[in-house]
Amino acid sequence: MKISERLQTVRRLFLDSAPVVYYVEESERYLSRVDVVFDSVDRGTLVAVTSPVTLAECLVAPYRKNQDDFKQAFTEMLVNGNNVIFVTIDEITAEKAAEMRAQHNLSLTDAFQVAVALQAGCDAFLTNDLVLKRVSELAIIVLDELEPD
Repeated sequence: MKISERLQTVRRLFLDSAPVVYYVEESERYLSRVDVVFDSVDRGTLVAVTSPVTLAECLVAPYRKNQDDFKQAFTEMLVNGNNVIFVTIDEITAEKAAEMRAQHNLSLTDAFQVAVALQAGCDAFLTNDLVLKRVSELAIIVLDELEPD
């Protein structure tokens, strides 16, 4: 299935770290797929939801490599981007993360990501992590399972 077909019924999409990295760093392998997502966000036909976990994970490599331009690009997109909602983590989200971790045997970071997506009312969760397919409470969209447009 093509990514645009898969996203047709999605209005609010949680962005896991990998798709964001692929887009900002213009990954040769994934750019044609993630371009569709970010074009939809830019047009306003799709609202993206992100979290402090997404931001932190995206900033690791730029900090290691001292790449200020990538630090700024990730931060601007995830915190201040048009049609992007940056959701902070509170007590309710932490409790939901614990529940998700217990139910689906997720890592703590994955559990927080799923909890934020659920708390924010997302229709789907965009990732490239097959482990997240354990989650049944939310539609998990894995980039490697989709074709570019």
